Amino acid sequence: MSWLLTEDDLPDLARGAALLGTGGGGDPYVGRLLVRQAIREHGPITVLDPGDLADDTLVIPTAQMGAPTVVHEKLPRGTEPVAALRALERHLGRPAGATMPIECGGINSMIPLVVAAVTGLPVVDADGMGRAFPELQMETFGVYGVPGSPMAVAGERGESTIIDTGADNRRMEWLARGVTVRLGGVAHIAEYAMTGAEVKRTAVPRTLSLALAIGRAIRQARQAGADPVAALAGALSGTLYAHLRVLFRGKVSDVERRTEAGFARGRATAVSFDGRHELELAFQNEHLVALVDGEVRCVVPDLVCVLESELAEPITTENLRYGQRVTVVGISTPALMRTPEALEVFGPAAFGLPHPFTPVEECNPVTVSRP
Repeated sequence: MSWLLTEDDLPDLARGAALLGTGGGGDPYVGRLLVRQAIREHGPITVLDPGDLADDTLVIPTAQMGAPTVVHEKLPRGTEPVAALRALERHLGRPAGATMPIECGGINSMIPLVVAAVTGLPVVDADGMGRAFPELQMETFGVYGVPGSPMAVAGERGESTIIDTGADNRRMEWLARGVTVRLGGVAHIAEYAMTGAEVKRTAVPRTLSLALAIGRAIRQARQAGADPVAALAGALSGTLYAHLRVLFRGKVSDVERRTEAGFARGRATAVSFDGRHELELAFQNEHLVALVDGEVRCVVPDLVCVLESELAEPITTENLRYGQRVTVVGISTPALMRTPEALEVFGPAAFGLPHPFTPVEECNPVTVSRP
């Protein structure tokens, strides 16, 4: 069933999107401000359930591309994502009937909402990652046969370009990353144009609704003086993300972070409050793996999420700091993201990690609550 998204929904949606972004996807606060302004100018946004899409509707996903660290210093103008959509529409010779996120995490849950508000298009309640990933070929769309190109890339000064690599989504990513670097490290894109039938076949469904629900659950638990992590687990139970495990509780002891080739890469460590255990995180925009005392507790494509200990507010990789008190949780991904063909595109080996994929619920048969 379709529903209207209003300004009042944005804080909960941004919180849930930041969590599903697994530390990446860009700062949802910046996106939230852009959407708030767009709603104030143009009114509420229609969120369309994928089941309500006509099979022949043209859906064009829109997003921001680049290193999350850059957005802290280079804020979007706000016109770029609509410019990318229009450029791709002109190239295809056909208007879009809807837009959609390519990922449900961070700012990229917000960018399609800006496009929807400004253009009057509905936004589909689905995405192509079920979380956030750093590279454009890492989409369930591509895994299950939808080419990413032709795609449009737009910059803040009105420039735009079309990249068409046919079915080669990896080369599309490589070329688009180079353009993005030359646009100052951040750009806005429209890609993976597809029909409504293809959305139903390839997308992770109802992830905007999920982000809103988990953001609301965390807030309501805080207000009631309840455990927000337990509330988060309850909100996920019965969804496609059914398993949550508490992996670690402690204090951040070190962060090494660098921006290179259009990505924020690095590692972070934390020490348990009793000083007996150590957590190590590796990230490329998003957290890729969590090791506790050298043992894998959660690895991509499952979600590694770092939360502020008291309020369970998600902490992005660019905002990790020495001394933060954190709770780290692992969350299972939907089944269509754990198939052999999906793991080939965005499993551990795709990031050069030496660890095989093991589901978080198997790494942690019961919830691990580290001291």
